[in-house]
Formats: sequence, structure tokens, C-alpha cells
Amino acid sequence: MAALSRKLLFNVNTLRPLVSSVQGRNFHLKAPSLSPPPAATAKAPVSKPQGRTTATLIPGDGVGPELCIVVQEVFKAAGVPVDFKEHYFSELSPRSDTVEEVTESIRSSGICLKGILASPDYSAEGELKTLNMKLRDDLDLYANVVQVSSIDGMKTRHKNIDMVVIREQTEGEYSALEHESVKGVVECLKITTEFKSRRIAKFAFDYATKNNRKKVTAVHKANIMKLGDGLFLKSCAEMAKMYPNIEFDNMIVDNCTMQMVSKPQQFDVLVLPNLYGNIIDNLASGLVGGAGVVAGASYSSEVAIFEPGARHTFQEATGKNVANPTAMLLCAANMLNHINLQYHGNIIRNAVARVIKAGKVKTYDMGGYATTMQFMQAVISNIKY
Repeated sequence: MAALSRKLLFNVNTLRPLVSSVQGRNFHLKAPSLSPPPAATAKAPVSKPQGRTTATLIPGDGVGPELCIVVQEVFKAAGVPVDFKEHYFSELSPRSDTVEEVTESIRSSGICLKGILASPDYSAEGELKTLNMKLRDDLDLYANVVQVSSIDGMKTRHKNIDMVVIREQTEGEYSALEHESVKGVVECLKITTEFKSRRIAKFAFDYATKNNRKKVTAVHKANIMKLGDGLFLKSCAEMAKMYPNIEFDNMIVDNCTMQMVSKPQQFDVLVLPNLYGNIIDNLASGLVGGAGVVAGASYSSEVAIFEPGARHTFQEATGKNVANPTAMLLCAANMLNHINLQYHGNIIRNAVARVIKAGKVKTYDMGGYATTMQFMQAVISNIKY
């Protein structure tokens, strides 16, 4: 008996520093107990951990602040254990927080919920890079992922759409390398590197493997840009050889747009360079209901930012209480899944799905007359634990 007691004490003392180090990283874990847990605790979902998490919040421009208020109210109603550290970040006001302050906050929390930032056509300071571009570069947010799926209750031309658009967003046409060589002649450089092309290709195939997807399509314009897009296509084709269980094909971007509006059901996972990805994101979003219903996310190797999939600030609707909060609520639910709060994420996602499927509370873009706040109240009323 004494030997057994010494062995148990040794095991507990060995585990304690390991558990303490994990707890310090805010992964919602508790030290294991040697006594059996009560029945109520044993039945609790694995993804309903104790403790609270801090996330960075960037409301953005246009209707972004209104939509973030909706998220916060729904979080309160659902009992979501997340606290937001809010940053005012915008190119439209000199009162904006700096890029350094925002990136430091995101690195600290590891996650961010973000509204859309407006990008003016002209910079008062002569900057070529927008705040979005600076944020992506500083945090190396190389992969933008937008899942586009048909929603029960949404009236659209096409049904049974289920595709994922994966966009490389740290190079290409968004490199901000342009100049006027002689008066009236502007040169704009498109940068394509083998490293970043292979990295986004690997991300796409890894995503397909993890999420039981069957096919990856590389979208390009290699028939015209033979070196730049040729390198991207070659990198994707070489990466495909490492994933024999995933079907691979490629499609020229102009043909892709036609195919998407004709028969979008043929697509599964698409991987694209920067500009093409932005265009296809928005086109695909329009097929399932528009910018108000599609969620997206941007990933680096260390942080994740969750934001609407279609980049529209809806500036003309600011303060009018008419914007559709579906996309922002789905972004928030995806963020909760990402930080192992699937229980709360599913509560919010299911509540939104019930409201849309019922079809009684619809914002203007859905063909109804409900306000943003009325939609929010409907979601809160449909929260079921």
C-alpha cells in the first residue's frame, strides 16, 4: 500500500507542471481530478469548457459596428464565455488605432472578429498599401477561406451549392508595387513566388483532406501569364501528387466565372491567386444570397481572423438598421468552433438557421422588411441549449 501511494504521488507531481504550462496558454483545460466527477459534469459536452477567452474585435466601417453589436448581444443571450478587446481601425478617420497596436492585440489573443474595412480609392498620405494589406502582411495572413453553401429558406436560382474558395492573399496583384514610369504610363507589378504558391496549394489540399472534400480546382490564367500564373499552376500540380486521394484539376479564371453561374454544383474546393480569389469570393457569395449571408476567415500559422466572406462595407446603409447580420453571426460561430467552443458555436449557428428556414423574419436583402434588431431578437428567441 505504501508503494502504491508513493507511485500515485509521483504521477501527480509529474503531471502538475505539464498541466500548469498548458493552462497558461488559455486552452480552457482544468487540472485532472483523482476523484470521479459528478454525473452532471460527466454529461457536459467536451466543447463546453470552463473559463473565459479574450478575442480582438475590429468593428470595421459601414454597417460593421452595428453588426458587431448584434454579435455581442447574441453572445450574452447564449452565455458565450468570450470577452472582446475592441479596436477602432479604419482608413476613414485619423482617430484609428495603429497597425502595430492592432497586430499586437491579435497576436496576444490569437483570434479576431473583424468587420469589413473600407479602402478609399485615394490615400491622403500617398500610401499604396491599404490597412487590410498591412494587416495581412504583418500577421502573414496568407490563406483566406470562404465556404459558400446553399441555405435552407433562402430563395436563390441555384440549389445544393457547397464549395470552398481558398485565396492566397499576401502577394499577386495586391503587392502595392506600382509606379508611373513616364507621364501617362503606369506599371503595376504582380508578384508570384514558388514558396507562397506551394504554401497555399498545401493549405488547400490539407483543408480538403481534413474536411472530407473530394476535389481541388486550381484557378489561373496561365495561358496568358505563362510565367506568373504558370508558376502557380505548376506548384498546385506538384502538390497534388502528394495527395493521391484528392482529385485535382485546373480551370482558366474566365471559364471558371461562366461555369460558376451556369453549374456551381460542380465545384468543391477552389484554390486561387489573390485577385482571382477576391472576384470568385464575391461571385460565389451572390449565388447563395449575397454578402449578408456568407462567412469567411483568414489564417496565418499563428492567428485567425474571422470576417464576412464578401468584402462590402454597405456604407449606404450605415445607421439605418437594415443590414443582415447573418454573415457576422456565422463568422462568430466559426470563431467559437476554432477555439474549441463548439457547444456555443452550434447554439448560434442553429439559431440563425431556424430563423432563416422559418422565413418569418427577413431583412431587405432576403426579400423582407425586418430590421437588423428584429433579426437579432429572432435569433435570440431561437436559442436552444
